Amino acid sequence: MSTDSRPRYAARLNAFKRAIPANEKVSIRGMIDAAGRSGVLDAADLNYPDHFEGQLTRDLSKMLEDAGLSLNGLAMRYYTNPGYAIGAFTNPDPDVRRAAIDETKRGIDAGREMGGRLMTLWMGQDGFDYAFQGDYARMWDDTVAAIAEVADHDPEVDIAIEYKPNEPRAYALMPDVGTTLLAVREVDRPNLGVTLDFAHVLYADEMPAHTAHLIARHSRLLGVHLNDGYGKRDDGLMAGTVHAAATVELFVELERLGYGGVIYFDTFPDHSGLDPLKEAQTNVALVEHLRAVAARLKDNAALTDAIARQDATDSQRIIAAELYGIGR
Repeated sequence: MSTDSRPRYAARLNAFKRAIPANEKVSIRGMIDAAGRSGVLDAADLNYPDHFEGQLTRDLSKMLEDAGLSLNGLAMRYYTNPGYAIGAFTNPDPDVRRAAIDETKRGIDAGREMGGRLMTLWMGQDGFDYAFQGDYARMWDDTVAAIAEVADHDPEVDIAIEYKPNEPRAYALMPDVGTTLLAVREVDRPNLGVTLDFAHVLYADEMPAHTAHLIARHSRLLGVHLNDGYGKRDDGLMAGTVHAAATVELFVELERLGYGGVIYFDTFPDHSGLDPLKEAQTNVALVEHLRAVAARLKDNAALTDAIARQDATDSQRIIAAELYGIGR
């Protein structure tokens, strides 16, 4: 991601259900049209299989084109199938695991038909809720084998793991960056990497820029989901509204890493009754401002020196001057 040019922005399509006129049935076409009307979004991720039900891939491509949006990639949503309640890749029933793997492969194929080259796996069902509920070795081995098979299905498609500490399971099998990177290392496929979700990172007691560095150091950073929160749950608040300094630091790190992918707003305006179009516009306005701050700080010699000395008193004054005008 270059701070000299505007990145492509995407947002969670399901949030735009509220923008569909009351006299119209909620549909993927309506959500895509509403996202396009925001005037600030350039791309979209489609959920598989729910956004594809009753739809042809060519028709979905035309919906995106008509709305002025490009396809960023697809995201698997195993929660739409109640059969995966106790696990998709970790399910104790081999037939259920096979169904989850095959469904993921169909999602990859659908994305390829639309020109997509990214599949994001959020494995929220893969985990446990109680001590003595699961065989940890088997759950881990089954998941590593499933991800390897999915990655091998089409080596031209990148597979991104989006980790989260919990929800809906009390404990996720891959709850943090370290555990996720262990899995990536064991799977050992060149088209496998990680998606960083800002609120998930906070929820996991991690610092976003540090997490981005670790992902790039040991794997590939394939996606960035921006939002914010208070670290107690997946709040999905507007980007930069709680952790402005940490958001700026993430942008500085993304610039250093040369990240050039889409910035995806995984926010929940629908949870608090916000207008999703205005929320998307606010997200982009806030992020463009924070990216400009990051651009000024990236090569700031005084900040570089303060960081080298680990002097937070100096570094925070420099950050405050750029963010809030203090001391200018």
